[in-house]
Amino acid sequence: ALETLKMFEKKDSRVKSAAATNLSFLYYLENELSEATKYADIAVSSDRYNPAALTNKGNTVFANGDYEKAAEFYKEALRNDSSCTEALYNLGLTYKKLNRIDEALDCFLKLHAILPNSAQVFYQIANLYEIMEDYNQAIEWLLQLISVVPTDPHVLAKLGKLYGNEGDKSQAFHYYCESFRYFPSNIEVIEWLGAFYID
Repeated sequence: ALETLKMFEKKDSRVKSAAATNLSFLYYLENELSEATKYADIAVSSDRYNPAALTNKGNTVFANGDYEKAAEFYKEALRNDSSCTEALYNLGLTYKKLNRIDEALDCFLKLHAILPNSAQVFYQIANLYEIMEDYNQAIEWLLQLISVVPTDPHVLAKLGKLYGNEGDKSQAFHYYCESFRYFPSNIEVIEWLGAFYID
């Protein structure tokens, strides 16, 4: 894939930008940040209105820990294409890193309107409500999440934990048992179940 895309580097700016965008993404996936950054810069300079190129540039900046600058690239990508879900998702993650929880939640709620059955979006919204200590809302979003992925042991354990925190031992027991059924090697779940049986 890398060799094929490199053949398009010499073409006109739009083709060059598309090739550089894909090269940047491939290098990013391989965790070669310097190459990913190089091709992200080429993609952005070839076509400043390419939302995928701006998102990739944001990703490389994010990976280097400059979250404020990453947010700027994601916002610019969204100004060029308001339906760029990757930029919106990554902007939400960036705000979460910056501890701007309300803005992160706003991003993920907008994403939920665009992608109503996305497991990742359900999880992020639930996690943000948990950070805000609104456990009832966190539980509601996790329940929607398990309607999409009913066999995820980590989500089931998280539901058990939240119900336990809320004092609902029977619901906590139910979800911890379900989690144990799908993944019997989780020590935290085993410890909770053991303590429950001792009680």
